[in-house]
Amino acid sequence: MSDSPTSRATTPATTGGGSPKPVDDLVLVRRAQRGDLDAFDQLVQRYQERIYAAIYHMTANHEDANDLAQETFIKAYRALPSFKGDATFFTWLYRIAVNKTLNFLRQRKNRLQLSLNDLDNQVENDPELVALISDKTPRRDIHLAELQEKLNKAMMKLSDTHRTVVTLHDIQGLPHEEIARIMDCNEGTVRSRLFYARQQLQAYLAEFLT
Repeated sequence: MSDSPTSRATTPATTGGGSPKPVDDLVLVRRAQRGDLDAFDQLVQRYQERIYAAIYHMTANHEDANDLAQETFIKAYRALPSFKGDATFFTWLYRIAVNKTLNFLRQRKNRLQLSLNDLDNQVENDPELVALISDKTPRRDIHLAELQEKLNKAMMKLSDTHRTVVTLHDIQGLPHEEIARIMDCNEGTVRSRLFYARQQLQAYLAEFLT
């Protein structure tokens, strides 16, 4: 992606010409570190939808995604004094969300074996998810619902780390470099995981796509 997280932000600030411009994340972070709750609230509003979407695609459960997104921002707020700016706030926040979600998924697997029957069958019409296989996506509504269900199940068959890479790159559009920072690995590992995950998804969906 050519745009940085900061350049996509929409929080306005006054300029000499009176036109709004984005307030840099770091400015808001520094304000929040000094106790400005409104500044942190602006950061929450800036990233809450993307954080929620990333977690949802990793868990396939709206309630879990909502809880984990809330926990992510709570942890971020509590850890804000330790933020030094070595990474962007965007990367730092995503790392918290991804690690918290991966830990949750590991704990869930320890409690009971994940069953496809437990998946959320009320998957909303998500154009980003459907775009993963857009070249072969049926256009009729009757097949779209079936595609969403099958793709959701196929995603949940991937390992947690492979599903995370697909979510961050193919669904959220993050570059390999950014994902490597979030997942604390090198770009080569990200690329190999992404390649393997795509191969697995194609295999799981082969019957539906033919």
